[in-house]
Amino acid sequence: MRAIILAGGRGTRLRPLTDKTPKPLLPIKGKPLLEWVILTLKRHGITDIILSIGYKAEMIKEYFKDGSPLHLSISYNIEENPLGTGGAVKDIVQNHNIKNPFILVWGDNLADYNYEEMIKTHKKNDAVITMALTSREDVEHFGVAELDDKKIIRFVEKPKREDAPSTFINAGAFIVNPEVIDVLPEGVSSIERDCFEILCGKPGHVYAYVHTGYWFPIDTLEKYEKADKEFPGVAENSK
Repeated sequence: MRAIILAGGRGTRLRPLTDKTPKPLLPIKGKPLLEWVILTLKRHGITDIILSIGYKAEMIKEYFKDGSPLHLSISYNIEENPLGTGGAVKDIVQNHNIKNPFILVWGDNLADYNYEEMIKTHKKNDAVITMALTSREDVEHFGVAELDDKKIIRFVEKPKREDAPSTFINAGAFIVNPEVIDVLPEGVSSIERDCFEILCGKPGHVYAYVHTGYWFPIDTLEKYEKADKEFPGVAENSK
């Protein structure tokens, strides 16, 4: 199964660190953030990876090259103009002629997702989308999933804790059937709002996979410093 990693953002909330270095190359425990994301995929046998990049793309390409230093196949989709998460995914699926289910993962989250289990869950449920969810107490800062057994039926945006339908939020990793891009408009779009949330609640469409391991989102200086301090790293050849 192929993987698409979205890593094209400018990382403005991580300035001044990202003034000269793109966010995917910011160091965490001695390796670039994006390398940890890639190594987690590799641990689960995912070796064909497409990187969606934009800001300082040449620096990222120079570091990862064609993937051979990591014994992987890495190709690139470069956004000349930002397309949003939906536009980027639609562009990649069309440009790379993707016909089979693929892994989609945000490039600025550090997490020990079990992709093999996610794939099994996706196939078992005959799902169109399988979304990794993680539990958080501070639900008032996130879109919160409402579940009907294993199905995600809707998201409630930034509810009060007492009104939240669950403690589960989008953890930023997905198994996606390529036909879902037909829902997305041409040009700039959000795959969360313009696809996932639209398909939630439809029979057999969006299923949950509960991620119980570590999860470090890295979108602010404070979160970056926390990850650099607390992230345990991954053993490349262990599971």
